[in-house]
Amino acid sequence: MAGETDPVRLIVGLGNPGTKYEQTRHNAGFWFVNALVRAHGDRFASERKFDGEVAAISLDGREVRVFKPGAFMNRSGGPVRAILNFYKLPLSSMLIAHDEIDLPPGVVRLKRGGGHGGHNGLRDVFAHLGQDCWRLRLGVGHPGRSDLVVDYVLSKPGKSDQQAIIDASDQALATMPMLAAGQFEQAMQRLHTPRAEGPKA
Repeated sequence: MAGETDPVRLIVGLGNPGTKYEQTRHNAGFWFVNALVRAHGDRFASERKFDGEVAAISLDGREVRVFKPGAFMNRSGGPVRAILNFYKLPLSSMLIAHDEIDLPPGVVRLKRGGGHGGHNGLRDVFAHLGQDCWRLRLGVGHPGRSDLVVDYVLSKPGKSDQQAIIDASDQALATMPMLAAGQFEQAMQRLHTPRAEGPKA
């Protein structure tokens, strides 16, 4: 991959706080980081100076912090900037996990930089910090019309779509140690290569 980057040291999940939103498509980033922290036997702790919740996990012996902003999605940038600056981490060492309407449920992609695509959480983070970070794009599907997007992402997916999103998150979990080691090409190859299907009956 062209250009130098730093191993991932901060993983941020984007979502809206509160029980009203926790099962909505827009909280797929929260779903992912919750699963990541659970998988490593840790728990989030509230941290007022960052306006969010933080956990510290070990990925193959490398300490990585995981963060959920406490602000609503369109105000994510301030808390993310606060934790990045506190730990003096370069922007390129951050991975943002977020819902992606341009990918179907069950598809997950890793990308560096790029535009926010209308995503209000990314828009605010980019406005505070710039775009030179990694993004874990968790597909949630598109409602078919742009005027339906807001209600769509703020609603709960059906059971099959929800399971597809969870399965894609599980695929991504396995690549986190690679990202912590700076093995971005390997992680992308693993996520972006279609999985082989078993023999059909």
